[in-house]
Amino acid sequence: MHLVLIALFVVPLAAVVLSYFAPAKAASPVSAVAGIASFGLCLALVPAASAGTQHALGTFLRLDALSEVFLLATTFLYATTAVFASGYLHISQGAEGQRYAKLFWGGFNLFCAAMVAAPIMNGLAALWVAVEVTTVVSALLVAIDGTDEATEASWKYVLIASLGLSLALFATVVMYYAGSSFFAGSYNLSFTNLLSGASHFSPGAVRLAFVLAVLGYGTKMGLFPVHTWLPDAHSEAPSPVSALLSGALLAISFYAILRYFQVTEKTVGPGFPRAVMAGFGVASLLLAALYLLSQRDMKRLFAYSSVEHMGIIAIGTSFGAPIALFGVLLHVLAHGAAKGTAFFGAGSVVRKFGTKDMEVVRGGASVLPWSGTMLVAAVLALSALPPFGIFRSEFLVVEGGLSSGGDALAAVLVVLVTVAFFGLSWFTTRTMLSAPPASGEGAGAEEVPARGEVSIWIVVAMVAGLAVLVLLGVHLPSDLASLLRDAAGQILPGGAK
Repeated sequence: MHLVLIALFVVPLAAVVLSYFAPAKAASPVSAVAGIASFGLCLALVPAASAGTQHALGTFLRLDALSEVFLLATTFLYATTAVFASGYLHISQGAEGQRYAKLFWGGFNLFCAAMVAAPIMNGLAALWVAVEVTTVVSALLVAIDGTDEATEASWKYVLIASLGLSLALFATVVMYYAGSSFFAGSYNLSFTNLLSGASHFSPGAVRLAFVLAVLGYGTKMGLFPVHTWLPDAHSEAPSPVSALLSGALLAISFYAILRYFQVTEKTVGPGFPRAVMAGFGVASLLLAALYLLSQRDMKRLFAYSSVEHMGIIAIGTSFGAPIALFGVLLHVLAHGAAKGTAFFGAGSVVRKFGTKDMEVVRGGASVLPWSGTMLVAAVLALSALPPFGIFRSEFLVVEGGLSSGGDALAAVLVVLVTVAFFGLSWFTTRTMLSAPPASGEGAGAEEVPARGEVSIWIVVAMVAGLAVLVLLGVHLPSDLASLLRDAAGQILPGGAK
């Protein structure tokens, strides 16, 4: 198991080196192989992680059920996004194109390496470093196309995320202070240390650390009111980067909050951290549901959908019931697959129609018979319709809310999710299921794009995403179900080890 964990840490880093220094045309297959290999290694760790114990490798690396759930979401997006990007990117053969390829694939693999590293970091300080690396690299990737809009979005992202991570670093310092009296001297912020001594920590300091962590990492997660970078960055970044930002990076930031959540529950009880998560969750879900009704930019629409789903996850965590937490962790996996697939479809539409404006795009499913149709399916999945995994996860979250006495909050969740559904379904009807315009018709359209797919690799990546969504919705593999139960048990009071 330790060799597999080492390989999982090393493979993306090796891909960084190879994709930058190898010939540019080799960077794409190298990245795809690295992503698929990382996902395979992660799958191999499922039985060990679901055994209910932690596996530490030296001082810095640690695997348990909770970290494995987020590794699965991240490595699956790594693999499918690398395949998608192989078909999405149109890179010229000149020197400038070759330079772009090296920079993109080098940054792509480094971004994924940092996100793979974050869940296996053994401690709050090392976790903060990994998340900080994701910020620096992803900001450069957002701006890589060099447009004014992308540069502005990247700069906004850097400013807001840096402020958030400064708060997260302060949270790390405050949490260290909270445990200093118990440990009586210097100590490391490993999760084992924190959880073993949490019941003796200063309650006031732990409360402060948790609020700072939610604000700080919530900036990267996309929680209201620190979400404002997210729509611009997702809209202006290349579609592969948007998929990773939405499907993986937001989940990694939520993972960091969960680690603080575990400690806070042990110190002050479940009431305070659950109330904080409920407040941020409702505000995020309300904002996203309203904004989804008024979007014209396809990628901004999916960005606000991400805010919506992060709100659902936060509310589900606040319920605290075992079934709700199981649903939350299942939602992390299902949202990653659905949002990745949606951005893959959006990328295909942008390549075919040359625009993200939903007032221009018409007949998408007719012009793109495979990726357009699968984009409709991904939107239905994001709208929590069966038989997809998000329907199952949201059902479990609501069931957990009702069983834990949170009837009013569960009702609010259902109402706001329904409002969000209308926004997403309106997009689907107008852009993908309408008839394609005749030549010269439409808002600015000069001609109807020829029927056919942009690339077979885009189709392959979307098929993989939808297959996982159906699997999560119809029949959870027994090992995965056991992993989710163990991970949910870690979040419960008294369950973390």
